[in-house]
Amino acid sequence: MDNLHTVRLRMRQNPLMVVGAIVCLVWIVISMAAGDLAPYHPLEQSVMERLQAPSSDHLFGTDQLGRDVLSRVLYGGRTSLPAGLLVVTSAMLVGTAFGAVAGYMGGMWDELLMRFTEVFMAFPIIILAMAIAAALGPNVTNAVIAMSVVWWPNYARIVRSLVISVKSDAYVESARAIGSSPVRILLITILPNCVAPALVMATLDIGNAILIFAGLSFLGLGPEPSSPEWGRMVSDGIDYFDQWWLSTFPGLAIFTVVMALNFVGDGMRDLLDPRTRKQIG
Repeated sequence: MDNLHTVRLRMRQNPLMVVGAIVCLVWIVISMAAGDLAPYHPLEQSVMERLQAPSSDHLFGTDQLGRDVLSRVLYGGRTSLPAGLLVVTSAMLVGTAFGAVAGYMGGMWDELLMRFTEVFMAFPIIILAMAIAAALGPNVTNAVIAMSVVWWPNYARIVRSLVISVKSDAYVESARAIGSSPVRILLITILPNCVAPALVMATLDIGNAILIFAGLSFLGLGPEPSSPEWGRMVSDGIDYFDQWWLSTFPGLAIFTVVMALNFVGDGMRDLLDPRTRKQIG
């Protein structure tokens, strides 16, 4: 009850987190129900209606092939949102495994694993992701793989530092004293006490991953050109600068999702940070 009361109090003190959570939920519902909400099929073309400004027939206008922009924005969430979530989930799992083993084992294993991690951190994320995506070929799967490959090192570093800080605590020594195996100590005793910062980082990273994925799509390294994906739609609008609606509406979709996820991440950090919980108490 005390924990529930603390959560409610913190959420009342952080309305932006509530707003962010609502916006995220709305986009998830919209993406799942896009087939029912979209007035047109996202690939349906009508050359006679190409590049029409927003109107009652096409609320967000039409693109260079006469496709309804509103329908494409609604369907775009089906690509961008799962891609960002998949990238962060896979990166967190891989990074947690590397960081946990390095921090717990120490010595040669720590040096070997962390030097391997630093190889990936030596390059800017977007540049390395572009190189990998270009080598694999432009499509959604390869873009997600390329981002996952370059995204995990930060999780490895943060989990390693947390494991090192807690592995000599009394409760860990007690687990060793009763004969628990190293694997059990790491998975059952240590990692649950290190997961909160990684979850906060993951929440913030989903927005960043969506943004980077849109960037790869903008550069032609994401979905195929006809796909209703937000970054690709913004890229298509560059050639038709006077038709402002082509880039504005998918750009606003990216903006709202990323900002909402940042609000949720900041709120989760406040909820899970022991120092802020003490201030509430």
